[in-house]
Amino acid sequence: MPMWTAAHLPDLSGRTVLVTGANSGIGFETARMIAARGAATVLACRNPGKAAAAESRILAAHPGARVEVLSLDLADLSSVRRAAATFATRHDRLDVLINNAGVMMLPRCETADGFEMLLGTNHLGHFALTGLLLGVLAKVPGARIVTVASTGHRFGRIAFDDLQLERRYSRLRAYGQSKLANLLFSYELQRRIERAGLRMSAIACHPGAADTNLVFLDPSDDRASWRDRVARRMPFLAQSTQMGALPSLYAGFSPDAVGGAYYGPRGLFGWRGYPKRVGSSKRSRDEDLAARLWDVSEKLSGVVYEWVPVPTDVGTGT
Repeated sequence: MPMWTAAHLPDLSGRTVLVTGANSGIGFETARMIAARGAATVLACRNPGKAAAAESRILAAHPGARVEVLSLDLADLSSVRRAAATFATRHDRLDVLINNAGVMMLPRCETADGFEMLLGTNHLGHFALTGLLLGVLAKVPGARIVTVASTGHRFGRIAFDDLQLERRYSRLRAYGQSKLANLLFSYELQRRIERAGLRMSAIACHPGAADTNLVFLDPSDDRASWRDRVARRMPFLAQSTQMGALPSLYAGFSPDAVGGAYYGPRGLFGWRGYPKRVGSSKRSRDEDLAARLWDVSEKLSGVVYEWVPVPTDVGTGT
């Protein structure tokens, strides 16, 4: 399989793409490269100042790019609802939704709705946003929903008896649960898309060990995973944010990317390299687990997916 790079991105003129967490790191690089190829690019971010700065950086590098900021705090479901409603008033189509934003390795804290922060932000916020945007996505045959997971899903467990980790919290446990939830969501979303007969795809990816401000714990923290400690001592194992963005771009725009698949770097341990299809844990493929998590997620978020019929009068999308 040849190496897939940003140079393989097609002309994206006429397409609309929303990237969550697009003000920095992998999200920024993803949005920047999409905007450079002509897509109307929506930077959905929590911090308005940082979002405006990111917009200015993209426009400085690519004058004439179509970029806009959308206020979105995934840790507040009222903000998620406002963002989805605002997007729908501004746009009549969404070709690609990239669920990129995330938090990791925080001491235990809660979202505005009382959920454990990592589960609430990384999973429930994106679950709600995707459901609220499903109707506008369905207007574009070939639309894609890309969810950014992590190799950290492999140590994840869904603790249904303590989902908010109130009794037994650890940073790694919270992160693993949220990233496993991302994969379970993406795979289950694809199954439900197929059952509903919709012409769209749910695709998961992970960036590897990208050099962003999310990757590493404080090196003095003895709860740091062995991978993070090794990468601290050998930073050459981590790849740039530009490389870390490639799996998201591949999942969103490569004609070879397929629904229900998972893409990440091809190198050792999936830490670095050009994107390819990769495997995930047996637990992430558990359909009963995914269906149970889906039901719980609808109840917690208050967002019940409406499986709308595909329109027949819309041209070809992504």
